[in-house]
Amino acid sequence: MLIFPKEYQVILKPVSNFASSRRIKFYLVGGILRDLLMQRRKDNPDFDLSIKKGALRFGKMLAREIKAVFVLLDQEHGACRLVKKIDGRIYTIDLTDFRAKSIEEDLKHRDFTINSLALELKDIFTKADLSGKLIDPYSGINDLKNKLIRLTAKTSLVEDPLRILRAFSFSSMLGFKLHADVIKSARLNKNKLKIVSAERVRDELFKVFDTPLAYPALVAWDKLKIIDVILPEIKPMRGIGQGPYHHLDVWQHTLETVRQIELVFVQLGKKDRLREYLNQIVGGSHRRLALLKFGAILHDLGKPKALRHEKGKIIFHGHERVGLGMARVIGRRLKLSNEECSSLERTVLWHLRPGYLADSCAPTKRARFRYFRDTGADALGVLLLSLADQRATKGRLTTATSRVNHEKTVAKLINELFKKQTKKSVPFVNGHEIMRKFSLTPSPLIGKILNELEELQAIGAIHNKIEAFKAAKKVICKKK
Repeated sequence: MLIFPKEYQVILKPVSNFASSRRIKFYLVGGILRDLLMQRRKDNPDFDLSIKKGALRFGKMLAREIKAVFVLLDQEHGACRLVKKIDGRIYTIDLTDFRAKSIEEDLKHRDFTINSLALELKDIFTKADLSGKLIDPYSGINDLKNKLIRLTAKTSLVEDPLRILRAFSFSSMLGFKLHADVIKSARLNKNKLKIVSAERVRDELFKVFDTPLAYPALVAWDKLKIIDVILPEIKPMRGIGQGPYHHLDVWQHTLETVRQIELVFVQLGKKDRLREYLNQIVGGSHRRLALLKFGAILHDLGKPKALRHEKGKIIFHGHERVGLGMARVIGRRLKLSNEECSSLERTVLWHLRPGYLADSCAPTKRARFRYFRDTGADALGVLLLSLADQRATKGRLTTATSRVNHEKTVAKLINELFKKQTKKSVPFVNGHEIMRKFSLTPSPLIGKILNELEELQAIGAIHNKIEAFKAAKKVICKKK
């Protein structure tokens, strides 16, 4: 059954009226129809409209009429976007020219059959079932029923190689199977992904990361070697053994870490504060949950370059710092925001720290304070990754005792973090008071003093303003 929600009708009515007044026939196509047939609703839906010709000219006029923002997408192929804010929600309407003489032929140029559906815009303003009016020349409705992603045409992935990734993002989002022809075409055309812009690749990657089960898509990308094209830094990780603490090579361990972190999210994500953390938007439009999965993929990226053999042992000393630099390059290449890049870098750099704290059996207050200080907003994310990393490590020298101790340490750190967030301590003194007390001028020394006082207060070494000034004096004396 296909019935358009009243909300959608209200948004599209001005468009339909404007088109009718100019005797222009518009077709609603693609994802919105697929989602309605599947009874899926998006918070901020986007609408794709096709016109025989003149989409840019009409789009500019329509933008003025409905007071929307006009965005040119593709001058050559006649594609534009209108962005309209209604009651605090953002809606987008994409207008494109036919890529053929008729709507049926135009639909053949779309990626997959489930997206190759169309409906005349004027028909949506009714409470009746519109299924019978759908234009479905490539059996998209049947593929929806069978939960199958199938190519609309043999050349679909060649026309736009990004569709190779889109096939897997749709599979992850919808839980659909890929037709054998999709897999075959993806394998043959994967190298064409090199010509796709980094921003478009990034968006499809994060669509997969944002789903509950990104792991199967990553395994498929690995099997088809698609991952080597979009993230060439992965290839050197294959086949590198890691010694008796690990049962998998570096890359297979990485994949298993992704699987484990998704299980951690299911296990712990029922807790309100953890769920809120994972759903936070970091520096743009990506959830922390998705960014953490990317961090899991990158966490051991530096191991191939850091690999050394000493006294018959395999060591990767400093691999986290090597990986930090590589993660920075990847983040910039994919044009992630500065905040997203910083989060990824911190995750890679500090992913070993919870393990070190667990190895000490009873980490000191100072060690715990420095962990929270260094990891900042990513403290909880690093702890979750550490859990997954440990659970993905099952070599013969990895004991049950060390595993239990690791789990207990991480649980205690998570509880301590939540307590810190609930009860934030107020510094005994501030920078202005320090400068007045000791006749100092603004300089890096003030920051060093405040950092030292913050740590002393956190571990309970000072308890009031008098003791804070005494501690500050010691720092000043050391610097002279």
